[in-house]
Amino acid sequence: MDTQQIFDELKTPLGDAAARTLSRTFATVYEELRDAVTRQDFRVLRESIDDNISRLDHGLATLAEAQVRTETRLEQLAEAQTRTETRLEQLTEAQARTETRLEQLTEAQARTETRLETLAGDVSQLTAAQRFTEQALSRLVESEGQMQQALTRLTIRTDSVVGRTLELQFRDRIASYLGLFMRRCRLVDTAALIETLEPHLDRRELADVIRADAIASGQIDGQPSHVVVEVSAAADVDDIDRARRRAGLLRRAGLAAVPIVACELISPESRAYAKQFDVLIWLDGRIMESGEAA
Repeated sequence: MDTQQIFDELKTPLGDAAARTLSRTFATVYEELRDAVTRQDFRVLRESIDDNISRLDHGLATLAEAQVRTETRLEQLAEAQTRTETRLEQLTEAQARTETRLEQLTEAQARTETRLETLAGDVSQLTAAQRFTEQALSRLVESEGQMQQALTRLTIRTDSVVGRTLELQFRDRIASYLGLFMRRCRLVDTAALIETLEPHLDRRELADVIRADAIASGQIDGQPSHVVVEVSAAADVDDIDRARRRAGLLRRAGLAAVPIVACELISPESRAYAKQFDVLIWLDGRIMESGEAA
């Protein structure tokens, strides 16, 4: 048996000491077996030993592969450690910058607190002045509110008076105001109108019609007709809707009827709304043409 060859094969995977011990053991076993067994037994033993050595070689190869993988993993861990150390250095630098900034902010805070202490007396005086100003302003707002309420009431009363005056004036002069539009124009007697409408309208509708500011009869383009007039100093869509609705009730009762809004002021939007529903606008003493500006 070549013990040197066995030693050379085992020293790399097992180390010198283990390889030397194992090769000596193999040599001793071999000598003892050579003296104790027959050639045939020795052949069987040799085959068994060779098989064991083969398995040992396979195990050593597996260990070698595992060693390679371990070394590769160690290299990866070393690279990761390097990256970690680099990141730690960056974090340390950032922490140092943060601490420097914190010191700067602390100094600025100290200066601010000093300034605030200086201003504290001024603030106290300003607070007292502000309180006095707020009290005066509160009284002024209260007075303004009362004045606004009074003005609103006065405006409502004025509008009511103006509207009522315009209504009475229109009713009194309806024949002259509408003479060019409606020939033989005259106010309709309410009692007679009720008798005419009552068979066709319910009580709520009848009450709505007779609340019109003015209803007149006459001839429009040679045909008998009525006009239902809503009078307002400043006409809006509500006036237009009332005139349109009440004229519609007359038409339902079988009477030809034209809705008119008589006013002193009307917005372009309200004019467009009236035109949409064929409601005529009387302004400045005459019926306005459809494309005429107010």
